[in-house]
Amino acid sequence: MPVGEQRMKKLRVGVIGVGYLGKFHARKYAAMDEVELVGVADVNIEAAEAVAAMNHTRAFAGYHQLLPLVDAVSIVVPTCFHHQVGMECLNAGINLMMEKPVTTTVAEADELIALADEKGLTLQVGHLERYNPAVMAMAEYITTPIFLESHRIHVFKPRGLDVDVVLDLMIHDIDIVMSLVDSPLADFHAVGLPVVTETTDIANVRLMFENGATANVTVSRISQDNTRRLRVFQPNSFIAVDYGKKELTYIRQLEGFDAEGQPRREVTQSCYMEKDALEMELRDFVANVVHHRRPMVSGNEGREALDLAGRIIGRIKENLAVNRDLVRGRG
Repeated sequence: MPVGEQRMKKLRVGVIGVGYLGKFHARKYAAMDEVELVGVADVNIEAAEAVAAMNHTRAFAGYHQLLPLVDAVSIVVPTCFHHQVGMECLNAGINLMMEKPVTTTVAEADELIALADEKGLTLQVGHLERYNPAVMAMAEYITTPIFLESHRIHVFKPRGLDVDVVLDLMIHDIDIVMSLVDSPLADFHAVGLPVVTETTDIANVRLMFENGATANVTVSRISQDNTRRLRVFQPNSFIAVDYGKKELTYIRQLEGFDAEGQPRREVTQSCYMEKDALEMELRDFVANVVHHRRPMVSGNEGREALDLAGRIIGRIKENLAVNRDLVRGRG
């Protein structure tokens, strides 16, 4: 059925992969009036059947059975399968909501982007933090960011440990920073360490842009508590975002001083806990498919974040090789 006809009919959607995150995709789609959740697919048929039962839809052991029945899918499988599954879906004329990172390599991302463009299909990448309501509310306050500081500090979880922390966590912050700074990246410095896994568990990168803006980004998955915050300094104003609490603080510097000799300022604080980022992301995906709109996070933005993440990982490995003795504790 042509996508243009979806203005009168429900968009037929499926979910491929119903592990930890995929089951939430299924739940959100099932609650949308404008969507028919046709089915869910997973190599673990028991998991697929459980999710299907909860959402009153069909379960498939293989996603190939699902493809002829849908107009769009969420792909929520391990990253190493993104390219294969994505290419097959696009070749079948299906619009994609691809979880992040978009693919394993930039070359794979380029192939997906080219095929989606060729076929006129939507390729949206699931950088969920872009849909954090506090992040979205920043738009009206952003002018010219000069210095940005981001901390994404998580407690240790025995899940997804085969993925470097840069691809696991930092890629969110890379994507957000690059969306806020309207300038090409000039250079970056990166350091990181494997602590409890074979890949990097804690990392810091300093991004330097051609317009003079600088971003300092720190991530860790071995902390004792969770912190997810962003601070943006720009001429005459300051913005702070608490991702977890969905809180935004905006401070605008005013002229002069108050009676106590302190600089005058105007403070605006907002909280958006009632809004659900995943629901907003998936509703936007559905609207993008129906109205043929370019996604806020298209394949191109996903590719840029993946490219920089890969370069950061490479730079960290280079530094670890050069400072091998220091890393081993003999420095």
